Order: sequence, then C-alpha cells, then structure tokens
Amino acid sequence: MASWQVQDAKARFSELLKAALEKGPQIVTRRGVETAVLVPIEEWRRLQRSARPSLKALLLAESPRFEDLVPKERSFRRRPPVEFE
Repeated sequence: MASWQVQDAKARFSELLKAALEKGPQIVTRRGVETAVLVPIEEWRRLQRSARPSLKALLLAESPRFEDLVPKERSFRRRPPVEFE
C-alpha cells in the first residue's frame, strides 16, 4: 500500500483517489503516524459485509448471544390516573 502525508493527500486528492481506485487502498499519515486509509467503495462494502456476523452465525455461536439485549432490571412506573370531566 502506498503512503501519503496528509498535506500531500489534501493537495493532490484527485491523484490519491485515482491511485486508490487503480492500485487499491492508500494510507494517509499525519506526522509520520498512519491515521486513515482511502479504499474503493467496493472494497469498503465487502469489508462491511464480512465484519457483520450472519444470523446463522449468531444463532449457532456458543458465546452469549442475546443476554445483552434484554435489560437486567425493569422499572415499572405508574402513570397518574386520568381524570374525566
């Protein structure tokens, strides 16, 4: 992967975008530290799909699945009575 300093990436964004589309992901650095990556949208969508577990994987997993979705304690508040005239 190619690496671009942030000031070069800003000044030559069209070139950065073209490189990402033709050559793949491009790293952007700030003060020598890798801070971001520009990837083609198809690659981004593929990564997003692979990052989410499928429903089948969730249902067959041995680890806790749905315990975090249900609140541990429920608070029941009484509504004040409605007065009719």
